[in-house]
Amino acid sequence: MTEPTENKVAATAPVEQLMQQIADEYESLSRQLKVIAKYVELHKASLMLEKISDIAAACDVQPSAIVRFAQRFGYTGFSEMQDVFRLAYTEQANAAPNYQQRIRKLIASRDDQPNVGELTREFIDASRSGLGELSEGLDDEQLEAAVSLLQKADNIYVVGVRRAFPVASYIAYALQNTNKRVHLVSGMGGMYRQQIRSVRERDVVIAISFAPYGKETLYCARVGHHQRAKLLVITDSKLSPLARIADACLTVTEGSAFAFRSLTSTLCLCQALFIALAYKLELDIEETQDPGGYDD
Repeated sequence: MTEPTENKVAATAPVEQLMQQIADEYESLSRQLKVIAKYVELHKASLMLEKISDIAAACDVQPSAIVRFAQRFGYTGFSEMQDVFRLAYTEQANAAPNYQQRIRKLIASRDDQPNVGELTREFIDASRSGLGELSEGLDDEQLEAAVSLLQKADNIYVVGVRRAFPVASYIAYALQNTNKRVHLVSGMGGMYRQQIRSVRERDVVIAISFAPYGKETLYCARVGHHQRAKLLVITDSKLSPLARIADACLTVTEGSAFAFRSLTSTLCLCQALFIALAYKLELDIEETQDPGGYDD
């Protein structure tokens, strides 16, 4: 019964190994190769279907730069690197790329405006696609590490700005239903620095940010790192500046429709984190309680 899942894990392992290698060597890459690295990270599931010329155009580089990127990580050329993604993501090929093609076709081929129902269904499909990609790409080891950090924290500071703020607000609300001391770094009155200044070594900072990455979130994460607090990052790429200083990093790529990205997958991930933490905390309580009882 578990064989399909095991086969899928085995197939995606080379991709994850490559992405980890890219993340480890990211700082040493040239500016052009960094742009390509970010593109590869964000388009893993569809890379096998894309032409080298299209990727080059999207990255604003020459096709030869794509070849150099592949060779930089041990492949003879782009086609050989592309085969790694093809092996891993063949089962998804009919889902996500076809959805993107439908969106582009809808926009390009219609003179009239689609009705509200059509727009809504396209956005629902985008969210569904994002949830599927989240499920396929979950890193169980990082999830366990994230819950463990929260479980051991004295204080939890949560920060996210602009598009990430609703997510930060939600997870702060959810965590306040545990016995943890939770602080939402809202920045009200421009007071990010004042709200994060009390973070300490036994605390955890949850930093939520997506490209182009809010400077306020980066600042709070760096303060926490400097103060030896643990850092749990929720972001869209292992190559994000937050990921490089994270103690646990969860990546999520949202589905998008009409250039508007959903928050469905990120909120789902945060809900799952809360439930997992609450479950572990309840187990801790049960283990420390005196079983009591009466003698017969």
